[in-house]
Amino acid sequence: MNDPRVSAQAEPDGLPGEASSDWPRGAFLRADESRDAEFYRLPRFVHHIDPGAVQALSRLYRRILPPDGALLDLMSSWVSHLPDDIAYRRIAGLGMNAEELAGNPRLTDWTVQDLNREPYLPYPAGSFDAAVIAVSVQYLVRPVEVFAEIGRVLTSGGPLVVSFSNRCFPTKAVAAWRVLDDRGRIDLVRRYFTRSGAWRDVTVLDGSSGDGDPLFVVTGRRI
Repeated sequence: MNDPRVSAQAEPDGLPGEASSDWPRGAFLRADESRDAEFYRLPRFVHHIDPGAVQALSRLYRRILPPDGALLDLMSSWVSHLPDDIAYRRIAGLGMNAEELAGNPRLTDWTVQDLNREPYLPYPAGSFDAAVIAVSVQYLVRPVEVFAEIGRVLTSGGPLVVSFSNRCFPTKAVAAWRVLDDRGRIDLVRRYFTRSGAWRDVTVLDGSSGDGDPLFVVTGRRI
């Protein structure tokens, strides 16, 4: 993370990203610092990972997420990749596009919110039994704040499942993500968990099916 493209950039007004000596200056800047609301204004009814990775993620959710639990689907869209045959008590979605969220048949309720501008979640403490962030963590400019907030709204022992592949919108991914390889990105997400102070049992899983997109998963449990 000593790449000059990361360390030489100035912080933009009003969007400082993670303010911490743990990160190189500019690590959480993006090539496109225009408002995310404009970037996500039009719905994208597409999968951002291939069918093999989608099925692998669904299998991991089956193993990790509590049946009949209350789930929080963060940075959500028109699909949640949850197992079709498992019922959950609540599936709350928080994302950027109202049309996509309204089109997601698994969500029981949803909220449009830009976590890069408002990293605080609109839910009481202990509202959920588990949370997921699917193939979107690379876009967070204040990830430690968001991970701490997720911890606040989960019950003790509740899992957070963060999945990602090697695809992204490069202009909206943070600089640190763009300059790291797969192993570096895994380590970066692990640091989000540990730096937020809300998680134990942080574990890396390889969900790749062996055919198609790789799928990397980092999980932790609420302290």
